[in-house]
Amino acid sequence: MAGDGGSNQEEVQIQIAVAGSSKAASSSTNEAPAQSSPVKPWQWWLMVTLNMFFLIAGQTASTLLGRFYYNQGGNSKWMSTFVQTAGFPVLFIAQFLFRPKSPSTQTTTSNPEASGSKITLIYIVLGLIIAADDLMYSYGLLYLPVSTYSLICASQLAFNAVFSYVLNAQKFTPLIFNSVVLLTFSASLLGVDEDSQGTNDISQGKHILGFVLTLGASATYSLILSLMQVTFEKVIKRETFSVVLNMQIYTAFVATLASLVGLFASGEWKTLEGEMHVFSSGKLSYVMTLLWTAISWQIASVGVVGLIFVVSSLFSNVISTLALPIIPVFAVIFFHDKMDGIKIIAMMMAIWGFMSYGYQLYVDDKKSRKTSASVEENS
Repeated sequence: MAGDGGSNQEEVQIQIAVAGSSKAASSSTNEAPAQSSPVKPWQWWLMVTLNMFFLIAGQTASTLLGRFYYNQGGNSKWMSTFVQTAGFPVLFIAQFLFRPKSPSTQTTTSNPEASGSKITLIYIVLGLIIAADDLMYSYGLLYLPVSTYSLICASQLAFNAVFSYVLNAQKFTPLIFNSVVLLTFSASLLGVDEDSQGTNDISQGKHILGFVLTLGASATYSLILSLMQVTFEKVIKRETFSVVLNMQIYTAFVATLASLVGLFASGEWKTLEGEMHVFSSGKLSYVMTLLWTAISWQIASVGVVGLIFVVSSLFSNVISTLALPIIPVFAVIFFHDKMDGIKIIAMMMAIWGFMSYGYQLYVDDKKSRKTSASVEENS
């Protein structure tokens, strides 16, 4: 973990307390305080705001473009899966821009480096899980209107609380329990709402399948986050910027390869040329839709990595969930999705659940700052 031994000299991390905030001492991520850095409060807030924008804008754009691909005649689930990670080379730019200015000459004795083979195996396993997760999301987006899809995805925060409790020793407070219940009810409302199918050409069976797969994908995504956190804590034993970025890059690389294998093994690659010809907006639009979908996903990934770096992985996941109730508004505008009373209630419950979770973070943060202040006064 960051802040242990020689890893502090390998890379500089930003202490959240400098900006009037801090990682919660009892948060689900169990992250150690980062090494202090002379960063002004306005600079810290600028970085947080910028990364929040990247995450929300990238996630919103990629989801809407994914729905646009299907609406215009695209039908390849494996291609939709492929573009979710294929833009990972964009992250090399961030790796270059934020690389350590000088290599560390001090070795870490308290937390020895994990073996390369063990880390490689973890990357492969997580990458394959990510590919499966992306495929479930692709099916969900195909069989559900984007507003329903996004609201169901908001359940990932509830799943995150459960997995963090089991795997990351998170305290299950009343506020978090309230959030889990609200988000569960929100998804359940959409599951029983017949009008949430949105389109007449989708059968009831496919609608149920889309609901189940989207819910499963949300649970799997939360499991991935918890497994990554376990890897940082138990295997790599540090969470510097490059370590987090490497996790994003190499797992995405494995997921992209797996998606390519699936694309060719399923035979869907044979239909891609036909898709391009029948795409309602034209061939150029087909290519640009896939290209910008891939870029949008990676813009969101930059936001995810940035928020993990300057705040915490838990906060990054919360902001990711914040975007989900926003997407249905754009879905109504661009795709004319039906926003009935059930969806509005589900959206309100999702936002309420998010606020409940967010307030718990605020409470933890406040306690952490009081504890830090007491330690400084006594030292």
